[in-house]
Amino acid sequence: MASLFLKMVSIPPRTTISSTRTRTRVPSVLPFKLQHFLSHSLPAASTARSMATPKAAEFPSGLDESTEQDYASQSNLLREFVPIPSIDTACLLKSPSSDSESQAMFAVSQPNLVANRKRKFILSSTILNTGTSPTFHWAPFPVEMSGVSAMIPSPSASKLLIIRNPENNESATRFEVWNSSQLQREFQVPQSVHGSVYTDAWFEGISWNSDETRVAYVAEEPAPAKPSFNDQGYKKGASNDKDCGTWKGQGEWEEDWGETYAGKRQPALFVIDITSGDVQAVKGIDKSLSVGQVVWAPSTKEGSEKYLVFVGWSFETRKLGIKYCYNRPCALYAVKAPHPHSKANEAEIQSTEDIQALKLTETISSAFFPRFSPDGKFLVFLSARSSVDSGAHSATNSLHRLDWHTDMKQYKSAKVYDVIPVVMSADDGCFPGLYCFSMLRDPWLSDGYTMIIQSIWHSNQVLISVNVLSGEILRITPADSNFSWSLLSLDGENILAVSSSPVDIPQLKYGTLVEKEKETGNSEWSWLDVSNPIFKCSDKVTSLLSSLEFSIMKIPVKDGSESLTKGANKPFEAIFVTSKSKKSDTCDPLIVILHGGPHSVSLSGFSKSSAFLSSLGYSLLIVNYRGSIGFGEEALQSLPGKAGSQDVNDVLTAVDHVISLGLASPSKIAVLGGSHGGFLTTHLIGQAPDKFIAAASRNPVCNLALMVGTTDIPDWCYVEAYGTSGKDRFTEAPSAEDLALFYSKSPISHLSKVKTPTLFLLGAQDLRVPISTGLQYARALREKGVEAKVILFPNDVHGIERPQSDFESFLNIGVWFNKYCK
Repeated sequence: MASLFLKMVSIPPRTTISSTRTRTRVPSVLPFKLQHFLSHSLPAASTARSMATPKAAEFPSGLDESTEQDYASQSNLLREFVPIPSIDTACLLKSPSSDSESQAMFAVSQPNLVANRKRKFILSSTILNTGTSPTFHWAPFPVEMSGVSAMIPSPSASKLLIIRNPENNESATRFEVWNSSQLQREFQVPQSVHGSVYTDAWFEGISWNSDETRVAYVAEEPAPAKPSFNDQGYKKGASNDKDCGTWKGQGEWEEDWGETYAGKRQPALFVIDITSGDVQAVKGIDKSLSVGQVVWAPSTKEGSEKYLVFVGWSFETRKLGIKYCYNRPCALYAVKAPHPHSKANEAEIQSTEDIQALKLTETISSAFFPRFSPDGKFLVFLSARSSVDSGAHSATNSLHRLDWHTDMKQYKSAKVYDVIPVVMSADDGCFPGLYCFSMLRDPWLSDGYTMIIQSIWHSNQVLISVNVLSGEILRITPADSNFSWSLLSLDGENILAVSSSPVDIPQLKYGTLVEKEKETGNSEWSWLDVSNPIFKCSDKVTSLLSSLEFSIMKIPVKDGSESLTKGANKPFEAIFVTSKSKKSDTCDPLIVILHGGPHSVSLSGFSKSSAFLSSLGYSLLIVNYRGSIGFGEEALQSLPGKAGSQDVNDVLTAVDHVISLGLASPSKIAVLGGSHGGFLTTHLIGQAPDKFIAAASRNPVCNLALMVGTTDIPDWCYVEAYGTSGKDRFTEAPSAEDLALFYSKSPISHLSKVKTPTLFLLGAQDLRVPISTGLQYARALREKGVEAKVILFPNDVHGIERPQSDFESFLNIGVWFNKYCK
């Protein structure tokens, strides 16, 4: 397989030596601030060129000599963390010649600051399972993937599909089919057939059929024809063809799915024949459905019709934002796959009833990630029905099963079996509920009924095994570990995973099913540390992390009451990171870190940005307030309607808890949060104006009354302000009563009390929390004489994740906190 990748990727035309030299130069196209930060990290050999830099008295806007020195030293430290890569996906392929040998391929990404993009590459390894423990034989070098959007091995691992999406809306999408030694087929699908293939991990669905002759996938539907104009005015007959004497009009504006989907056309279903290159749009799907996550249904009779199963999201008058929003209703559908030899006019002859997609999950409001059992007898899927039914954008999931029949008409009354129901409140130490937001293409162990999935368990992410027939759930990662785990792939009865903590960089793990315990009958798993070249860091990072430690604290609810549910009265958690070396007379300054959502969670896994802040000499208190996922449905649903009060009080309770333990000084506390975490940050500096010495907020929600008319998720404002009843109150035209409540729930209502210096980091392309709310709050602070600094990233969306923006964002946070805390 290594030779396969050497042939199929495009190697950039540069040598290692020239690449190294490139790193010692700061391209003029970089923003001036970032050029300045990077120049302080250059080796001595480059100092001759710095003679032309500005005089010592000339500093970038907003900087003085002391602050500039802090920027320089912190940028050196931050750059130590930047190169640490991450594994995006992995696949394990069985060798056709040996049962004890398999090939592992890891798709790895690494920030490239100069190019301001993620560098993606493949690293391969041969796994030999001949003795008591497997051995990994790594390829000597990774291979950079240039322009690759997706790679999907065929079921037999004899073929590999590579998809390369175009960089603009005019070029074709390229499909490449490789075998173990060469490129077999290459096809270019023009924009007139469809646009880019969806590779977003949500609508994305790319599926080989069983005989490996066709691939079903989801792509943008063709662009509609636009009106044309010339020097005579309107030109009759809309067209997509270019003509130097005409120009294209805009046509009617189309709704999209909001944040990160701006400009993306409706996702539609297609099938490509990998021998001929023929592409067919799948018929029978209602135009109101956005489709995704397609899989081929197993064939039970020779010559029987082939079916595709997919997820469909419906909308009425508007598509609300779908990124991280699991409260959008969706269902599973089955539709006949187009016949490989049929022509378009032949398909039209069939009756509408014959080709119309059939809804499989009539009785449940949410169904996604369909997975057929290896024997094809049943279909398993996840559901976010508790999220859809309550209006909370994320909540406790459930797992379900359908028996698979050959007669599609039986599905009109098919029974949906509950495998894992929604857990309302679990006893201490017990399974808190299912919180799974991704799933392997093939999640099955060899018995055919046990799935391996990852799920959030309080502040950890763990791996669990699920018997989909009995509903038995087992936690298979070590129960005594506070690390978080991510599932990569299955290798027969074995598991490939990644484990990390706030003070430990990711480590590759190989899990083996050892035996069943005699007393409990439960399976026991052994986890091997896999030596690998992927997760490497500098000696400096290793030294810094080795000086830190972390713990997960349980924080009792303050002023709990009988009016609260059992789950809402249970303690919440906070991850505490601090130095191992204790100073007898003082504590390190504390940064309180708050996640967004609010129905999300901060996991006990490695974060480069958090590790950077810890390495600056700060303790971290990372609070998972009530309303976070991973703690049961009752605790989660206690927050809607109380946003800005219950979550704020939980954070203050956590801060008081560490102060009472002598772990933090009351005079040296800063607060940092993004999105809803920014909502909490700006609430805290208003409601507890003497508590925090500095604050930093990334794309914060500061004024719900302003946000509701501009965001891609206005329904979120209603649910978090009113509670579950807000789901039914939602309207595109808020009443004066609505707006008054939104304002009263917002941080801006407490602005008159704020005196904390605050840094704002805003993405100008943010559709989730548009910058108007953050800018309004920052301007109001300045108006009343409170120091406020705004850094605007013109090309970033809600996450502010582009490499240069992420770098500059956390560099400014570190410098800002140092200015006030040290």
